[in-house]
Amino acid sequence: MNIPNRITISRICLVPLVVFFYLADFIPYGKLVAAILFGVAALTDIDGTIARKLNQVTDLGKFLDPIADKVLITAGLLLISAYPIAGEGVTQALPIVLPVWVGIVCVTIILGRELIISAFRQIAATKNVIMAADMAGKVKANFQDITVFLYMIFAFLVSEFYPTIKGTAYTIINIVLLVMLIITTILTIFSGINYIVKNKQVLKTETVKKQAPYDLIIPAVLKEFINDGVINATKISSRFNINLKRAEKIITDMSDLGYISDSGNNREVLISEREYKELFED
Repeated sequence: MNIPNRITISRICLVPLVVFFYLADFIPYGKLVAAILFGVAALTDIDGTIARKLNQVTDLGKFLDPIADKVLITAGLLLISAYPIAGEGVTQALPIVLPVWVGIVCVTIILGRELIISAFRQIAATKNVIMAADMAGKVKANFQDITVFLYMIFAFLVSEFYPTIKGTAYTIINIVLLVMLIITTILTIFSGINYIVKNKQVLKTETVKKQAPYDLIIPAVLKEFINDGVINATKISSRFNINLKRAEKIITDMSDLGYISDSGNNREVLISEREYKELFED
């Protein structure tokens, strides 16, 4: 097992520890430990970058990485929204996300978005469509991780130092964190809509017919011609030893997918090497 996959698995293994220490009220500073473990787990989300740099991208890594991300953020959101905090000076267990109904709505939207995009990716997989991660999704993920981490730190402060922070400080912290949660929710909605719009061809019933049976050769063709900058059916036919009709169909498919320009005998390759790696090697 390579290094990136070990990092991914370590992130998954940290999730039960985060849950245990957050819920273990009998352990001093348990919620602080949970927050630190959550932060460490979130920081391990560089496994994809490491895999690409080391040329160690594997099918196992592609499978585990999104699962690790979703399990971690789901556990964190459920902990901060569903588990009230008791501690020194707290006469009644206090919810961490206030108002409670806002927290429930935000967490429901965030988790709902993740489920929708997961289903969307499954549909794409059945049609052999490869969808690249985008910057909106990465920003969304960072905001989610930071927001949950700060809420866990707040839970620690409430459980251990409530008499010190109650009153104005407690109210201000609640407001700041609530604003962050709302911003995170808005970014989550935007990134989900953006992701679906950018890959709307997945929802077209003719996608399968357009791309089959040549999808599997498209990455190899792009890799062969990406440095040339231009591509045409004759070159594809010659270099891959396939008939011209099939090569012309590959040109059409790549044009429909937006990988090459849509007119002329010599088509311009529209994606960079970095974009190619994100599309086919992540």
